[in-house]
Amino acid sequence: MAIVVHLDVMMAKRKMSLNELSEKVAVTLSNLSILKNGKAKAIRFSTLMAICNALDCQPGDILEYVE
Repeated sequence: MAIVVHLDVMMAKRKMSLNELSEKVAVTLSNLSILKNGKAKAIRFSTLMAICNALDCQPGDILEYVE
């Protein structure tokens, strides 16, 4: 069981770089990189809301539960 992060897919669909997303959501590049690479252990709802706002998407577009 795992949570798969599709942040890179949504960023590509919106043609947004990691640097640009980092500036929009006020999260460091290293923390976004950890999330994008699926190595994050947790994410704050406030961060998830900011990412969804910046990418104009829903949390389910970024996160997926896989058995």
